[in-house]
Amino acid sequence: MDSATGHGKALVNGVVDAGAPAIPFAFPGIPGVRCLFSTISAGTMTPGGTTAAGRRRFMRLGGFTRWAELRQVHGDRLVPAAETPVDADGGVEADGHYTAEPGLGLIIKTADCQPILFARVGGGAVAALHVGWRGNAANFPGVAVERLCGHFSCPPEDLCAVRGPSLGPAASEFVNFHREWPKEFLPWFETATKTVNLWELTKRQLECAGLRGDRIFGLDLCTRSLPGKFFSYRRKDAGRQVAVVWIDRP
Repeated sequence: MDSATGHGKALVNGVVDAGAPAIPFAFPGIPGVRCLFSTISAGTMTPGGTTAAGRRRFMRLGGFTRWAELRQVHGDRLVPAAETPVDADGGVEADGHYTAEPGLGLIIKTADCQPILFARVGGGAVAALHVGWRGNAANFPGVAVERLCGHFSCPPEDLCAVRGPSLGPAASEFVNFHREWPKEFLPWFETATKTVNLWELTKRQLECAGLRGDRIFGLDLCTRSLPGKFFSYRRKDAGRQVAVVWIDRP
């Protein structure tokens, strides 16, 4: 997975600027699509922990004008994106959404899970997924690519993807791996450390779905290992950061 650190102004030599509220990302060669990953400095993005004004500040920071959120449930449902109120918690129950509407920011909330953002080469279509380990176990990245290609009427090699800050390889411990994961994922399990390299697993699932390796990017920033920079469920943080992708208005 190509490093995306060169595309984030909030990163200095791959290290998060502690005071930066968000990390921007731009897909190479797709100037009409923008991505933004919030940090702990932006505050928690759950409605119970921040105000609508805080979310609107984040929207102004990015430059998108409408908010589209989901009620994430660790499933594999992918739906057309629909605008939701900035001060409400989620819309339909799903873990992925897509749109061709300019200005509509596709929101994914995380605290260790992987936010995966997509754009079609040439612009004009974007998507966002919430992928926890259950999503990997169900091959949600691969299944979503197949569905997106149907919706966007494009081959998978015309999609680009970026994986945002999430649980890194050294921190992804699964002490109950043999009970929780299907047997086919055993090659991804490191017995000595009881860890699963979720970043590499996601990359493999995207490649197997047909994405080109040079169009798969990742912000290699571990939420569990960077306190003060990202919220982490495994650190028992109550807060959530968000990832957002949107099409700039012409």
